[in-house]
Amino acid sequence: MKKTLISASIASVLTLASFGALAEGPNFYGRLDLSVTDSDTGATTQEGKDGTVLETNFSHVGVKGSETIANGFDIIYKMEFQVENTSTNKDVFKARNTYLGLKTEMGTVLVGRNDSVFKQAEGGIDLFGNSNADIDRLVGGQTRAADGVWYYSPKIAGLVTLNATYLMEDNYTNDANKTSYEDQYALSATIGDKKLKAQSYYAAIAYNTIGGIDAYRAVGQVKLGDFKVGGLFQNTESQTNSDQEGNSYFVNVSYNLNGVNLKAEYGKDEAGFGKYYKNITDTDGSDVNVQVITIGADYKIAKSTLIYGHYAMYEGDHKIGTGTVDLEDDNIFTVGVRYNF
Repeated sequence: MKKTLISASIASVLTLASFGALAEGPNFYGRLDLSVTDSDTGATTQEGKDGTVLETNFSHVGVKGSETIANGFDIIYKMEFQVENTSTNKDVFKARNTYLGLKTEMGTVLVGRNDSVFKQAEGGIDLFGNSNADIDRLVGGQTRAADGVWYYSPKIAGLVTLNATYLMEDNYTNDANKTSYEDQYALSATIGDKKLKAQSYYAAIAYNTIGGIDAYRAVGQVKLGDFKVGGLFQNTESQTNSDQEGNSYFVNVSYNLNGVNLKAEYGKDEAGFGKYYKNITDTDGSDVNVQVITIGADYKIAKSTLIYGHYAMYEGDHKIGTGTVDLEDDNIFTVGVRYNF
């Protein structure tokens, strides 16, 4: 009897150990990110409100994991949902990246909803990402799309990764006029490490036809001691209005001062596809000229908890007819806390 119990116990342990070797997860995770913001116009706040407001900055919950189904074949999965129950938004849950995929020696394929590889090409260049000073306030193409297929190659020659997003054409047919939005895809090539840990550099080039725009971008970032220096260039053109086209630029620097991450960024947009320009005016003009200067800092008070603050100044002008019209400035002051679990 005792031998039977011992044998059963050993078998159970071996079974659990074997399963643990094959499966990672499911892992439950989440983020709460809340801030207090004062804005002149509300053109860049999360809910478009001016004055002094509370913002929830893409707080979310999710589950992710992987499991080996055969030698060299891993199923990977992720289900993530944005949570809005700290704001006045009536939609408590919103869709975020949710996919099922297969990882092999030939690369990784995902199916579902995910950030386009064009958006992912930004790497770590967005120093104020997921806030009212995100680079999407100036540039387009920051798309999270559904009904798509993603491919990520292994590192070629230990250096370059090739990536692609393709959206299923028939899922993007406008039923009202039977117009099919063809050729919705994005491509990118990356080198280095976007977290600047495995390598002290990151660079990417990317092309996009998703979301009614044709765009290409180049991104670079390097770590020099306690400094991180980066830049982004993007050209964007409307697929329906050839007159709406232009370049966008970002340059930024961060410095780690005894654990305090000091940040400064300058951005310029001449295309007019960013959220600031779209929200600040009801009339599309030409010769768009938008600029933003952002300074800020963040500090980890614990492994899970980050406190941060920044000031952003948006200003610009455009032409209506033959006259130049100033856009209303937006001055943003934000302090917040981010908790990951």
